[in-house]
Amino acid sequence: MISSVRGFFKAGTPSYDEEKELLKDLKAKQFEKQLSTLRQMLLPLFKSDPSQSHDDKSLRRFLTASGDVEAAYADILRYNHWRKNQAVDSLAPNDPDILENLAIGFVHTLRIKDVMGRPVLYVIVRKHQANNRDLEKLIKFTIYMLEMTIKRMDEQVNDSICLVFDLLHFSLANMDYPFVKRLVWLLTRYYPERLGVCIIYNAPVLFQGCWPVIRHWLNEKTASKVVFVNSKETMSEYLELDGLPPQDIGEGEEEEEEEEEEEEEEEEEENNDDVDDVDDDDDDDDDDDDDDDDDDDDDDEESRG
Repeated sequence: MISSVRGFFKAGTPSYDEEKELLKDLKAKQFEKQLSTLRQMLLPLFKSDPSQSHDDKSLRRFLTASGDVEAAYADILRYNHWRKNQAVDSLAPNDPDILENLAIGFVHTLRIKDVMGRPVLYVIVRKHQANNRDLEKLIKFTIYMLEMTIKRMDEQVNDSICLVFDLLHFSLANMDYPFVKRLVWLLTRYYPERLGVCIIYNAPVLFQGCWPVIRHWLNEKTASKVVFVNSKETMSEYLELDGLPPQDIGEGEEEEEEEEEEEEEEEEEENNDDVDDVDDDDDDDDDDDDDDDDDDDDDDEESRG
């Protein structure tokens, strides 16, 4: 009798994995209920002003980020006010502030997407000078670039972005703490759940002193999305290297410079051989000195070209 009772309780007790699945299902149902409540709360606003409406994907992002219906509702109202106040929908590439930063060439929206289908925003940090920028203009430009990246998104595949900071040849002159802090604030408050992964590429030892300051501004969820990549092999697990900015593929840039130097050395050796051949011809025929000198000059000019 006792053994049969034990068997009953044992059979009726869910395993650890089953408990996890049950809890997951419960949370999913609770989330859907919260989403429905949030949708109903915002419905009057959306009907009165369709320009302020959000689709379900957007509502999900705000609700996921806040974890609370009332907080998500307040965040969406604040977001709508911010977009209108900042004229986000009117930002254009011919805006002087945006043109100024585009000309620097330190931020790119890549033609490729990462392995998860996310559009890529690529920042070449060494081209940014922290002491030679207007912070408000830079924030305006950053909003524009985020908007352009999001427009390249296929939300049916992935509704987040891949953000890359390439720290090749990084120096402290490039470290812009006020901007980074504003960027974190911007992504957290106005672009919740838009960051899929943040890749810190080619970080030098020098950056180890900067990272703790930045890490302090990140919540645990955002920090978990940051990965450090220091080789092309590892980077290829996230992005196609051929799609990165031409001169800015990390180690490859240094390899290209070495190859160019080797090619120049080979050209110099070939030119020296040509000069030796001409000198031999001069010994055989002194009457052709002028012609040989002209040929030497032509060869030198061609090698320089």
